[in-house]
This record gives sequence, structure tokens and C-alpha cells, in this order.
Amino acid sequence: MALLLTEEQTMLRDSARSFMSDKAPVSQLRALRDNADALGYSPDVWKQFAEMGFSGVLVPEAQGGLGLGFVEAGVVMEEIGRNLSASPFLASSVVAVTALLQAGNATQRAEWLPRLARAESIATLALEEHGKHQPHRVAMKAERSGGGWSLTGNKTFVIEGHVADLLIVAARTSEAGTTLFLVPRTAQGVSVERVIMVDSRNAARITFSKVHVPDAAVLGAVDGADTPLSVALDAGRAAASAEMVGIADEVFARTTEYLKARKQFGKLIGEFQALQHRAAALYVDIELARAATMGALQALDKDPASASRAVSVAKARAGTSATLAVQEGVQMHGGMGMTDAFDIGFFMKRVRALQEYLGDSHYHTEMLARGRGY
Repeated sequence: MALLLTEEQTMLRDSARSFMSDKAPVSQLRALRDNADALGYSPDVWKQFAEMGFSGVLVPEAQGGLGLGFVEAGVVMEEIGRNLSASPFLASSVVAVTALLQAGNATQRAEWLPRLARAESIATLALEEHGKHQPHRVAMKAERSGGGWSLTGNKTFVIEGHVADLLIVAARTSEAGTTLFLVPRTAQGVSVERVIMVDSRNAARITFSKVHVPDAAVLGAVDGADTPLSVALDAGRAAASAEMVGIADEVFARTTEYLKARKQFGKLIGEFQALQHRAAALYVDIELARAATMGALQALDKDPASASRAVSVAKARAGTSATLAVQEGVQMHGGMGMTDAFDIGFFMKRVRALQEYLGDSHYHTEMLARGRGY
């Protein structure tokens, strides 16, 4: 399959690019940071985001969404990355929606998918419990209690956890089995601590203290979280890769413009061959990341259950390429690149957070090596 956008996907990209640059540019993220905004995103912009159909890109038309695929979600994510648009799209519209589509029953889908598509509610996955991504080391327990379940444990790095209406919680239900539960953030026994990350975006530490949920809150089968969770994680990884490609592309564009305008020793610094070589190498690196990410998104659309290898390639490649892009961007901007007056630092910090999200380049490189028997 060609690693190119169709005409319809190109139209979606152009629409998303125009919307993000107008309604949610980097300057908005700067303002949210400077004003210590309580939410970390603009509810008005998020509502307009939904009116454009973006928040329902993966939601079936029957539940009020656009009924599109992961490639289209990646198109939106790339434009989010290009503008560093602060929104719950990654956590709610990609990861949470995918989990509901993979494991939700008819009642659960009917209750939550329309609300997520209309941005009336926000959902997020509560999985991480360690300093690094270790999805198979879930220690939080869920035990049978009073005709339902009692959840006890801690979660960390829960993206948008402080504003989410619904938490999709992974908990240990047997020695070898993990189950997903739908838990309202306001449920008794749930304690949320907001964490403002280095990129001025939000995560949360969440404590569950004997939180009671009914059997109807089980998402999928008891002890059957592995497959739907794996697909949801891969969806998030591929979407994060697309965001990093958008970041890398924007930083490259800003850097090359700077090279064409900045003079040193009476010459444009873009005339220096050493910088030309570095810029050319960076361009190739970004295009490799773009191709790998498109391949992963297409693999998810074709068969989500068998896309993990392509997704790991994309997450590893996009992570290293975006890191190189922001580092080169700062270097080529000289000392000013390190100042808060320039936006390059915002892009660098966002890449650092996205690298850690659902496994960094080292994690996915190791996963690929193990998959090949090394």
C-alpha cells in the first residue's frame, strides 16, 4: 500500500491544519502555561474541535462520529503536533475510544461513544504504575465484593486524568489475568492529584481506595484485557508518533527559515555547508519517520491485532527523529534557541514527554529485537 494520503485524507489534513493554526496554536499553549490554567486546555476550543468532527474521527457513524480510521486520526494528530495544540484528543478520542471499540458491549458503547464524539465527556486510560512504561506489570487489584468489584491501588502518568469523566482502569483480577474497568473519576474512593508535566501539559496520579464498581463496569471479559489493551496502546503509540512527526516537521520548517534569515560574519548562516548538510540529513530522517508512522497507521486499519511490530517501528523511529529535530532546531537557533522567547523549547519539551508516553525508543527497539528472537 502506498504510504501517501488519499484526496479525502488530504482534505482532512488541510481542514485540521487550518483549524489548529487558527484556534489552537503554540501561543495558546504558552498562554495556558503562563495563566496556570486549571484545566490545561480550552473547553471552548475543544467544543469547536468536536463541531469540526475531529473528536469523533474514530467513533462509528451510528454513535455520532465520522467513522474513519487510524490514518485519519494520525492526520489530525500530526497537525496537533505541528501547533502543539492542547487538547484531550490523544487520551480520549484515540486511546479511550479504541478501548471501548475493542472491548465495550453495546450498552457501554451507546452510553459513552456519542458523548466522547461530541466532546461532552472525556475518557482516559489509567494503566501505568511505574516510572517507565511496563504494561504487563499491573499490580493494582480488583477483588469480588458485594455483587461487584473493589479496586485498590495507584496509577501514575494518567494523561488528562484530572479532567476525565471516565477512567478506563487496568487491574489485576487473578494471578495471570488483567481486567479493564470503567470507573467515574468522581467515584467514592478515587483521589486525583494533577501533575503539570515539563511540556506544560497534564497527567495525574490517581489513588483507588476500595473503589466499588458493579459488574456492568467490566469492559470486555474478566481476565481478558490483554488483547483490547494491546490494541488501544498501539493506537496511542501510533498517534503519538504522528504527533512527533508533526512536531519534527514544524521545527524543521522554522529552523530552515531561520537559516535563511540569520546573518553571521556578513553571510546568511544557511550558506554554511556544514549547516546545509545537517539540515539535509534531518529532512531525510523526518521523512523516514513519516513513512514508518504511515505504515503503522495503515497496519492498524488493516488488522489492529497484528500491527504491533509496525507500531513499534514507528514509535522508535518517530521518537529518535523528533528528538534529533528539536535538538538541531535549538542548536541552529544558537543561544536564543534556549530562551523562553522562542517556541523551539516548547516543541523540545513536548517531544520529551511523548517519548516516555507508552514506551520510549529504547523500549520499542527492545520489543522489536525480542520479537525477532534476539
